[in-house]
Amino acid sequence: MRATRRTTVDTPDDLLALVGAELGVSAPQVVTQQQVDQFADVTGDHQWIHVDVARARSGPFGSTVVHGFLTLALVPRLLADILEVRTFSMGVNYGLDRVRFVRPLPPGVEIQGTATLVSATPIAPAGEGSAAGVQAKASIVVEFAETSQPCCVAEILFRYHA
Repeated sequence: MRATRRTTVDTPDDLLALVGAELGVSAPQVVTQQQVDQFADVTGDHQWIHVDVARARSGPFGSTVVHGFLTLALVPRLLADILEVRTFSMGVNYGLDRVRFVRPLPPGVEIQGTATLVSATPIAPAGEGSAAGVQAKASIVVEFAETSQPCCVAEILFRYHA
């Protein structure tokens, strides 16, 4: 398991100097079968590999597996554990670029996120009275905490408004 590490900056503009830097490593987290079942209810994805514990034991993965999109939904949470911007008026998830589900994630297994800042660019005010800010892209690797092997890799775009 990797030691947790966090990058803290005062303002969104401080991100401009960190492009290319590894931002840190999140604390370990676990996705439970209950969370998988709840995600299945919300999304309507009740495929047996996710929700049928008994059947999944004899399936291709030996257990149920976390939905890829549930793993992906954890990325902003992991990033918040890795990067702190102290002063901003609003932060938004702006989108995703490349996303891959590299290995299946069984419920109950600890994961950690690691992040590298890929880019950071100033954004202009949207209109009179609106604040400028920074748009950034981070490469996030969601990995098994015990082995550091990736289960999901993604590039997340986010905006901090000053």
